[in-house]
Amino acid sequence: MMLVTAVLYFVFYDTVVDYFTSYGYPIYLIYPLALAKIMGSLIILSNKNKFLKELAYMGFFYNLILAFFAHLMINEFDPIPTLSLILLFLSYFTGKKVRP
Repeated sequence: MMLVTAVLYFVFYDTVVDYFTSYGYPIYLIYPLALAKIMGSLIILSNKNKFLKELAYMGFFYNLILAFFAHLMINEFDPIPTLSLILLFLSYFTGKKVRP
């Protein structure tokens, strides 16, 4: 899901600018956030470095919490951040059991 949103940041940049502006986030965060999502996804998928993997999960958690509250602050309910948080927790805890 993070890879998809990162690609969408590049493909639909103008639409993402409108969203970021309406949520109160600065637009200069779009490209660094997209790159961070791509790098974090690759780190998690590669499973090479445990510290970097934990750091990527933490970054995704903070990103999704901020997305959830951004929607909440403008009185808009979007189930995507909530669903993404659930999937993130599932991925994290399942990965801990599968890959000791």
